Amino acid sequence: MARETKTVSTNRSKRKRRRIYLLDDHPMIRYGMAELINGEADLVVCGEASNTYDAIDDLPKAKPDLVIVDITLQGKSGLEFIKEIQRLPTRLDTLVVSMHDEGFYAERVLRAGGRGYLMKLGSAEELLGAIRRVLSGEVFVSERISSLIFDQLTGRGKPIEGGIVSRLTDKEVEVLSLIGQAKESRDIAKQLNMSLKTVEAHRTHIRQKLEIGSRAELIQFAVRWTMSDDLGGN
Repeated sequence: MARETKTVSTNRSKRKRRRIYLLDDHPMIRYGMAELINGEADLVVCGEASNTYDAIDDLPKAKPDLVIVDITLQGKSGLEFIKEIQRLPTRLDTLVVSMHDEGFYAERVLRAGGRGYLMKLGSAEELLGAIRRVLSGEVFVSERISSLIFDQLTGRGKPIEGGIVSRLTDKEVEVLSLIGQAKESRDIAKQLNMSLKTVEAHRTHIRQKLEIGSRAELIQFAVRWTMSDDLGGN
């Protein structure tokens, strides 16, 4: 019996650990997740970055099995990052872990090619469970979102995304969020690597879709929406 136990233990120690890459602009968040993940026998953090540009450059060397990514980042948003890596030669799965409300973002993440969405309010056990779920080839969302998606597919439910902001494209949502952070058009253009003219066009489209009259009213709306989203609202 002792020999059998030793053999099982040896086999477990030799088992390949799945490689996880962390993309989040908060160092403390990355540190906490790395401590949790590295404490697991089957998982290991292979790299980390605070922005999408560094992550894209680092991924070929890090060779992760899964990228954990936030929505709000310096440079491109997590949504745009997910779309970009879908074009890479080899498949790379992503799990979004974010403070932003899943009711608004979860479906957008799945449409973009992400494999799961977990809010940062979740427990350590939920994070590890979500990681292993995605690594096994499944999709992870909360029971609430899973139920809403099922109701939509069966024609029984309302759209997951509530509110007037659901009219916007992912890029327009990204611009709206930055407006809500009191960023000027030139700052937004620089952060998103787009022309000032393109940013102004997005602002115009946002105002039209949200039926907002002036630039000042747009700023007021963006600030309120960004604050409510950060607190888990729609």
